[in-house]
Amino acid sequence: VILATAGYDHKIRFWEAPSGINFRNLCYPDSPVNCLEITPNKQFLAAGGNNIRLFEVNDTANQPVLILEGHTSSVTSLGFQKDVEYLYSGSEDGTVKTWDLRSPTFSSSFDCKSPVNSVALHPNRPEIISGDQNGSVKVWDIGSSRCINEMVPDTCSSPANNNNSSSNPTSTTSSSFRQKASIQAVDISEDGKTCVAANNHADVFLWDPSTSTNFKPLAKFKAHQSGTYLLKAKISPDNRQLVTCSSDQTARLFDISRGGSSSSSSTNICHPNEEFRPTVTQTLSQHTKWVWDAVFSADSSYLVTASSDHSAKLWNLRSGEVVRQYTGHQHAVTCVALNDSST
Repeated sequence: VILATAGYDHKIRFWEAPSGINFRNLCYPDSPVNCLEITPNKQFLAAGGNNIRLFEVNDTANQPVLILEGHTSSVTSLGFQKDVEYLYSGSEDGTVKTWDLRSPTFSSSFDCKSPVNSVALHPNRPEIISGDQNGSVKVWDIGSSRCINEMVPDTCSSPANNNNSSSNPTSTTSSSFRQKASIQAVDISEDGKTCVAANNHADVFLWDPSTSTNFKPLAKFKAHQSGTYLLKAKISPDNRQLVTCSSDQTARLFDISRGGSSSSSSTNICHPNEEFRPTVTQTLSQHTKWVWDAVFSADSSYLVTASSDHSAKLWNLRSGEVVRQYTGHQHAVTCVALNDSST
């Protein structure tokens, strides 16, 4: 099991997940660390800050094996293609880039024309989904380096628009004239059947991304109270759960399995698709400051959260209990990476 956390104290800490022992630290001297990702084969850890640094997971030397230079501002999000053929990243410099790991320079770059907060790779197609501070969700075809779809999802609170702007990228509803909410997170399920985007006001949008150029709206709902910020949203490996992280000091779990039960707790939900109603299943509320990030275990039954309270916590999602706490960071913990897969 590989578990790592990082944040504002310029340290990447590796933990023994069951015991909570911090057994190895890496320095990231030049900036806070915004994002962490472990390769599917558990060989490398990538950390994004003012650049991207690649570390050997099982190496005792604490120097990066590769530094990827090319972004001109903070790297906010990154990930690996499943066979580790390339890494992809998004940055506040307004670009999404792909990197061949045999070279320190990027192999392709897409101009989002707005700072990028989040990127996700389609599991079955060579496409990257990006979410930016201008409120856009874009789909990039890696082969042609073109944007093949763009959505500007409207907020739940808007009476002016039903489905048009989320299903038709060219529509100009009144949302074009209001200040757009920044897209904080995008993700796509491992089965390729659900795409999520969430904005900083905690509006969550779900689509069926079966057709690259025309995502079908499934649902939109408010994940946290108005007046709080959403910081991250992620779909579980079993495709059935969504976690959202918030400034309200909680992480929330939603059942997003199709035909999931509807309950009275779903009063905040406004439905493009009446049959699909995501419902809150758990609110994890033992952190004492903002919750920045969360990652599921491979079997989707555990979750690790990272918080400004200087800690990370391991939750058993069957019981809703904290089973381990990871303490040692001197400042906010803003990102966490976990790989406990058996392959």
